Amino acid sequence: MTSNGASTKKRGTFAWALWDWAEQPYPTIMQTFIFPVYLAGAVAGADVQADAQLGVATAIAGVILALIAPVLGRRSDDTGRRKFWLMFNTYLLVGIMIASFFVRPAPEFFLIGLVLYGAGSVIQESALINYYAMLKSVTTEKNIGRVSGYAWGLGYAGGIVLLAISLAGFIMAEVPWFGISTDDSIHIRAVFLFSAAWTLVFSIPLMIRVPEIAKNPNARKETILQSYQSIWAQLKSLRAQAPETLKFLISSAIYRDGLAGVFTFGAVLGSLAFGFTQTEIIIFGIAANIVSGIGAVIGGRLDDIFGSRSIIIASLVGLIISGSAVFFFYDYGVITYWIGGLALCLFVGPAQASSRTFVSRFTPAGREGEVFGLYQFTGRAVSFMSGTFWALSITLANSVLGVKDATIWGIWGLMLILIVGLFLLTRVHPRPTVLESK
Repeated sequence: MTSNGASTKKRGTFAWALWDWAEQPYPTIMQTFIFPVYLAGAVAGADVQADAQLGVATAIAGVILALIAPVLGRRSDDTGRRKFWLMFNTYLLVGIMIASFFVRPAPEFFLIGLVLYGAGSVIQESALINYYAMLKSVTTEKNIGRVSGYAWGLGYAGGIVLLAISLAGFIMAEVPWFGISTDDSIHIRAVFLFSAAWTLVFSIPLMIRVPEIAKNPNARKETILQSYQSIWAQLKSLRAQAPETLKFLISSAIYRDGLAGVFTFGAVLGSLAFGFTQTEIIIFGIAANIVSGIGAVIGGRLDDIFGSRSIIIASLVGLIISGSAVFFFYDYGVITYWIGGLALCLFVGPAQASSRTFVSRFTPAGREGEVFGLYQFTGRAVSFMSGTFWALSITLANSVLGVKDATIWGIWGLMLILIVGLFLLTRVHPRPTVLESK
C-alpha cells in the first residue's frame, strides 16, 4: 500500500472508531445514567415498581431485536449497504433522543418513556450489527484488538465529556446554559436534545471516510420471509466452516446479556438501592467511564498479546467477584457502590471490546455482516434474561423473603447469567480455525 493509501486507511480507521464516541449519548445518557433514572424518579408514579418495569421494557426490546437481527446482517452483506444501514439507524437514534425531550415529569408520560427506552435499544443494537461488521475492513490482524479497545475507550471518553457537560451545564448549574428553565425538568430533558446534536455531528466522519462495501454479485434476491427461512442454513454453514465461532456466539450471547444488564440497571441500582441523587449518579458515571475506558484500552492491547478469549475470561471472573461484593457489603452504604461499582466498570470494557474482536478475528471473509447479525441475534435471543432475572430476583426477594427494599437483590440475576456464560466460554477453543468457503 502506498503512503497515501496507508494514510487514507488510517483516516478511515479513526473515523470508524469515532462512531463509538458519536453514539455514546445513547448508552451513557439514554440507557444508563440519566434517562432511566429520570423515568424511575421524576416520571413514574409512587405506586409504580419502576425498576421492574424497566426490566420488562428491556426484555421486550430484546425479543424484537432477536427477530430482526439475522435478517439485517445478511441483507447488508448481500446488498453492499452496510454503511447506509449504519447511518440510517444512527439518525433514527437521533430521532429517539429528540422525542425523549417531550417526556414530561408526570406519571402519564411513563409508558411513552418506556416505549422510547425500548425502541432506542432495538435501533442502537441494529446499528451495531453493521458497525461491528466494519471492524475487519479498517484493521489488520496485528492491530485489530488494539483498534477495537481504542474505539471502546474513545466511546467511554465521550461518555465522560457528555456527563461532565450535562452536570455542569444543565443539571447542577444555578442557571442552566442558554437560559433554560428548571421548571418541569426542562434542564434535564434538554440533555436529551444535546445528546441528539452530539450524535448527529460526530457521526459525519464515518459517513465520509469509511467506504461502502461492494455488493455481492452472486446474491439472490430474497423476501423477508425467505431471509428468515435461511437462518437455519446459515447456522449449519457456519458450524461447518467455523464451528468454534458458532460456539462462541452461543456462550457470548449469555454473558453479554449479563454485561448489558450491569450497565442497564447500574444507575437504577445506585439510585434506588443506595439512595444516590441524579447529580451523584452522574458524578459516579463520569468516574465509571474513566475506569471503563482505561480498562478497554488496556484490555485491547493485551488482546493482541494473549488472545481475545483470555481477556474475556479474566474480565468475567472480575465482574462476578465485584458484583457479589456489592451485594455482600451492601450494608456499608455508598462506599460499597463506589468501590464495587467501579470495579465492575473496570472489567466491562475489556469484555465487550474483546468479544467483538474475537468474532472479527474468526469470521469467514465476506460473512461479517451475516455473522454479526447472528452475534446480535444470539445475544438478543436470550436478552430477555437480564431484564427477567433482574425483575424476578427483586420480586422473589420481596414476596418470598419479605425484603421491603429489594432492589439490591436484582444483582444476583445478573451474576447468575455471567456465571453460566463464563462456563460455556471455557468450552470454546481460544484460537479456532476458519475453513475457506468452497
